[in-house]
Amino acid sequence: MFMFGFDPTFILLLPAMAFAMWAQWKVQSTYAQMSRVRAANGMTGAAMAKSIMRMNGVTDVQVEEVGGVLSDHYDPRAKSVRLSTGTARGDSIASIAVAAHEVGHVLQHAQGYPGLAIRSAIAPVASIGSMAAFPLFFIGLFFNIPGMSKTLMDIGILLFSGAVVFHLITLPVEFDASKRALAQLTASGSIAPQEVSGAKRVLDAAALTYVAAAAMAALQLLRLVMIRNSRD
Repeated sequence: MFMFGFDPTFILLLPAMAFAMWAQWKVQSTYAQMSRVRAANGMTGAAMAKSIMRMNGVTDVQVEEVGGVLSDHYDPRAKSVRLSTGTARGDSIASIAVAAHEVGHVLQHAQGYPGLAIRSAIAPVASIGSMAAFPLFFIGLFFNIPGMSKTLMDIGILLFSGAVVFHLITLPVEFDASKRALAQLTASGSIAPQEVSGAKRVLDAAALTYVAAAAMAALQLLRLVMIRNSRD
């Protein structure tokens, strides 16, 4: 499987890597473009987040400002929508679209959306498993430990499978949050009809990054299985 230090299974990852780079460029360029388009309602992302929650009777979730760029997320355990400075203070189509997406997760939580509950439950386990998977796998691969090498590789594959499951569960959760966001923005008249396409472009671009992450994880798992089977 390994020839002159080259792992041919790495070729499997190249399409996913290319897709991931394109998706990252797409979300950044779309966000930058729509950040220059001021929303007709003049609201900031933070104000929009609070407005949507208020319209839906959500009163126990805080909106906080955090550092970073596109670091926006909803923490269901702390019941806090954390918006990056650009999103929280910006009054662009991009800012209110991103803020509305995070509130989409708030509405999922409030309405008992099962996908969000499952993702939140497995997130800590998937994170630990992902970090431990590769060290265990490659210890088993490169160190000839009698009776243990293949077992370590199998444990590594099992742990990384949890990370793949997490990425796959994330996809419908994120798509649903974007769908809820666009529905809230349009049904309430929060954005003008001519602004809907711009908001949708931001949400669709962001969704691509999750698709790329899932594809990368799935192909990485396939690669590990192929390397493991080459030892038989």
